[in-house]
Amino acid sequence: MTMEQYVEQGEELFLKTYGRYKVVFDKGDGMYLYDVNGKKYLDFGAGIAVFALGYNNKEYNDSLKAQIDKLLHTSNYFYNVPSIEAAKKLTDASGLKRVFFTNSGAEAVEGALKLAKKYYFNKHNKADGEIIAFKNSFHGRTIGSLSVTGQPKYQEAFQPIMGNVKFATYNDFNSVTELVNDKTCAIILETMQGEGGFIPADKEFIKNIRKLCDEKDIVLILDEIQCGMGRSGAIYAYKLYDVMPDILTTAKALGCGVPVGAFVANEKVGAAFTPGDHGSTYGGNPFVTKAVSTVFDLFEKNNILDNVNESSKYLFEKLGELKEKYSCIKDIRGLGLMVGMELDKPVKDIIAKCIDNGLILFSAGANVIRFLPPLIVSKENSTCFIIYMFCYRIKIIICCKL
Repeated sequence: MTMEQYVEQGEELFLKTYGRYKVVFDKGDGMYLYDVNGKKYLDFGAGIAVFALGYNNKEYNDSLKAQIDKLLHTSNYFYNVPSIEAAKKLTDASGLKRVFFTNSGAEAVEGALKLAKKYYFNKHNKADGEIIAFKNSFHGRTIGSLSVTGQPKYQEAFQPIMGNVKFATYNDFNSVTELVNDKTCAIILETMQGEGGFIPADKEFIKNIRKLCDEKDIVLILDEIQCGMGRSGAIYAYKLYDVMPDILTTAKALGCGVPVGAFVANEKVGAAFTPGDHGSTYGGNPFVTKAVSTVFDLFEKNNILDNVNESSKYLFEKLGELKEKYSCIKDIRGLGLMVGMELDKPVKDIIAKCIDNGLILFSAGANVIRFLPPLIVSKENSTCFIIYMFCYRIKIIICCKL
């Protein structure tokens, strides 16, 4: 079939939940994707921060192929080797102690909320705990994760959602203290807001929240589904702030393409769960956890964090040059290779034009272009050429004044 025919068939078959671009991808390799017509696209979206290792990584592929031939799935009534190995690598990387593997980031948030509520219930023998989340946050589209997402446009049609949630202002500690009371069981925030515009937490803000949680025995949940797994330049962004969460949520690049997430807790909070409190048929099966284990191995072998920090400096430098030249660029911000360019206009048409020209980008809010390249980007593998080409295309598009 032609690409147009595939698109037409997809429009007939799928629920209308995505505003899809009319592109049908067939394969990927390294930093590039190829559509069914063979057109090549430079990918600065990485499947929304998923493909940290790029496409068609041979060692990753070979590891999963071998696991397919060995064992795909077994019930969580039993142990399996890949899940134990993956859990050990995840706890070592995070500094936390107890892991629950999920099928997605939203499920990781759901589990984290349940664990925090159970911890509160065990202390008080009642289920009236309140959660503090943040305006403009995004934690997912399931009912629980939606309930702590601070964007009413996502919630309106699905009321009533989970109650006992209050919303503070990101990077405003006073707005948090005003909401805290004896019923506060958890504070959940993204270490760097993603959908809310690529806004990193201020160091003093997040340290004050950690201190508050320690003083009042409130569970601190850090959502690093998008900013985690090396994208900030640290394996988890909270390490840049010298704080530790009580619960971490992680997904996306955790599996680099397979559907896997996790929530990870310290020993004190993690002990709140007992058999029957939570579960998942597929969560942590041998196939997806083999992917997780392999990702950690390849991060270390290929010095991914070093690549992120080196390439990030170069990307910020080039985007900074554009900001100096074009008044429509209001801000360049982010951490590592999670970078946002805020414009004085909506970016939807700009992104569509980029995709037409073979450059994949996404937005973060109406006026922010987000740059999420695979973490393999480096000068050694032609990053210099890639970023210059990237900047050149942006210049043309901005000059068009779309």
